[in-house]
Amino acid sequence: MRVLVVEDDRELGPAITAGLRTVGFAVDYAWCRADADLKVSVNSYDCVVADRGLPDGDVLGLIKVWRGAGRSVPVLVLTALGAVDDRVSGFEHGADDYLVKPFAMAELVARVRALCRRGQPPRLPVLTAGDLTLDVPTHRVRRAGVLLTVTAKEFAVLEALMVRAGEAVTRTELLESCWDEMSDPASNVVDAVIVNLRRKLGPPDLIESLRGVGYRLRGPA
Repeated sequence: MRVLVVEDDRELGPAITAGLRTVGFAVDYAWCRADADLKVSVNSYDCVVADRGLPDGDVLGLIKVWRGAGRSVPVLVLTALGAVDDRVSGFEHGADDYLVKPFAMAELVARVRALCRRGQPPRLPVLTAGDLTLDVPTHRVRRAGVLLTVTAKEFAVLEALMVRAGEAVTRTELLESCWDEMSDPASNVVDAVIVNLRRKLGPPDLIESLRGVGYRLRGPA
């Protein structure tokens, strides 16, 4: 899942970005309204985490513009303003959630995950393909009942393949959903993760390579 963090604080912004990346999100970063507006116009995000007070204005005004333009991306607003009137104002401008500073990173992660799910079709908590199972809430992967150790990025790629099991998933689609704007489209990061997944999943190989296209997970989801 891909998230945009909008925060001008030079310590908090990178900390939020790093924390979300650690648990498997692909994260882009913006430091002002103009930068955020540009990124949202050219990229597809599952959620935006935005500080309310930015150098070039209140982010609520930008959210209102997005909603007026039909952009439905869920937005979590971060703010030091915790009064009821401030929260109500945020919701009236189109914000989906409100988190008052200071906050625990674990709570931010939980709220971001909930907002990301809100903007997507309902998914089963446990995905299966043959003897492979992927437990989304607990981030556990099992093959023939054996628990496997996978990284957050490997889990994200495997989930993307299992959601569309039996279908071709292009490298571009995997790159856009599991990585952020810092990734080089010409690099082999997708292929490297697939190699590691194949090694960890073991035989028989469930992931098919489609020359010039991408990959496909065998079997029904």
